[in-house]
Amino acid sequence: MAAASALLVAGCTSSSAQSDAEAAGATAGMLPSSHIHGVAIDPADGRLLLATHDGLFEVGDGGESTHIGPVIDLMGFAVRGPGHFLASGHPGPDVDLPEPVGLIESTDGGRTWEPRSRQGESDFHALTVSDAGVLGYDGSLVRSADGDEWEQLLIPAAPATLAAAPDGRTILATTEQGLLSSVDGGSSWVGNDGAPLLQVVDWADDGMNVAGVDPSGSVWTSSDAAVTWQPGPRLGSPPQAVAATSSAGGSLRIAVVTTAALMESHDGGLTFDVVLGE
Repeated sequence: MAAASALLVAGCTSSSAQSDAEAAGATAGMLPSSHIHGVAIDPADGRLLLATHDGLFEVGDGGESTHIGPVIDLMGFAVRGPGHFLASGHPGPDVDLPEPVGLIESTDGGRTWEPRSRQGESDFHALTVSDAGVLGYDGSLVRSADGDEWEQLLIPAAPATLAAAPDGRTILATTEQGLLSSVDGGSSWVGNDGAPLLQVVDWADDGMNVAGVDPSGSVWTSSDAAVTWQPGPRLGSPPQAVAATSSAGGSLRIAVVTTAALMESHDGGLTFDVVLGE
């Protein structure tokens, strides 16, 4: 109930503030109008990033979303390091990239993108990166240690999201059959029988904490590398994406995009505040 009330407050902006934000290429307090495929936290500065049908958006401290870089339908998006991103999808108008774009890379915070591999071949709807390399799903599961040379793998069901632990050995995949786990970098998979049915999932950078959201919008967390799960609050709307990171002090930060809002928790998923609303 508290989340619903916060959403109503967050969605109220004055017309003058709204027009000023629009003039600056930003939308104050509101989600981007295009569909959101992913959310991430840039380790460079802790800023929230939204990967959308119209490209990348950065969420400012004042609750505004600002478009960054070219218009690319970012179907898959992953953070490799500070200001260093990998993505996949489709080029927008006047963007000189193949269709589909394959694996593309940005080393300047998403302002520019360069082709890496599989141009004209792959549209990764699920994409994750770790110290071991890249794992993506474009109708087939493929893995690359360097982002250039790929090998095909098998997975029992199509993943909606893929999430790799920082070392790349343990992978989680959300599927209609339930959560799948791999302990060999995606070479083999088993059902995670103790897990809830999750729609989206992400590892924190400490390698132990995991956050996920089920189709109803309920948050689930694990502090033991996805072995056991604890229920959290219901966010009131189905999820579109989730991101998790751990601070130096050990607290777990979780960002969730639902169909109605971008919400964030700084206390391990116990409570959430609305950052952007409809």
